[in-house]
Amino acid sequence: MADSRPQYDVVVNVEEQYSIWPSGKQLPGGWRAVGTSGDEDACLDHIAGIWTDMRPLSLRNALAGHPEGAAQ
Repeated sequence: MADSRPQYDVVVNVEEQYSIWPSGKQLPGGWRAVGTSGDEDACLDHIAGIWTDMRPLSLRNALAGHPEGAAQ
C-alpha cells in the first residue's frame, strides 16, 4: 500500500527561520525551499537537526556586532 501521508518541503526565510510547507504549493514571499522533503515527521526531524539557534539572523548579527544582514 502506498504511503498517503501529506508531503512537505523544508523551507527557510531570510532570517534563517525554518518551517515546512506542503509540497507542490507555491511558497510565500521571502521563503525558499532548502531541498529536503518528506512526510511531516521527516521534515521536522531534519529541522531539529539543523536549526539549533532559534534567534532570527538579524538578532544574531546585532548581538555579534555585525550590521543587519551582514554575513557572520
